Amino acid sequence: MRMGVVSDSHKNLDNLKSAARKLIEEKVQAIIHLGDDYDDAKVLEEFPVEVVKIPGVFSTYYQDPQTPNRLVREFGGVKTLITHAPTPHKNDPPGELSPQELIDCERIKVILYGHTHVPEIKEKNGVLWVNPGHLQKEDKKGFPPSFVVVDFDKGKVTGRLVDLRQGKDLVKYQFSLTS
Repeated sequence: MRMGVVSDSHKNLDNLKSAARKLIEEKVQAIIHLGDDYDDAKVLEEFPVEVVKIPGVFSTYYQDPQTPNRLVREFGGVKTLITHAPTPHKNDPPGELSPQELIDCERIKVILYGHTHVPEIKEKNGVLWVNPGHLQKEDKKGFPPSFVVVDFDKGKVTGRLVDLRQGKDLVKYQFSLTS
């Protein structure tokens, strides 16, 4: 099962559409938008894939009890947490479970998160942490716009961090689920 992951589009709809086109070429089954800005994800509905979206912590949707801020989904049998922020945030509604609480109680093996604008794929305490970076034209942290392709396949998860402009893999990481 192949998923596309984007985050922090911040109204840069041209970059978001460009990332979506590249993800469709990669034959993803869904595109996951990790917030900032929640309404940006509406443009993804133009594409022939499932769209999964959550709001960023500063969005008005984040305080709306009808809109989930964090989702736990299974992809290829792998429990995955979808969240904007990787840690508790001061804007979390009362009673909101923190990412770490969800990792612990749900036996999460993969966490997809944004918020920091810092692209990375790393393993920490038996969990694969994946941040696709951002889709802004320029970012003060100096990272280019990027997205991630995640493959869930037969006891492993592979994440590829892709530079949007150059189309080159920045990082490729394979995570074994059988450890």
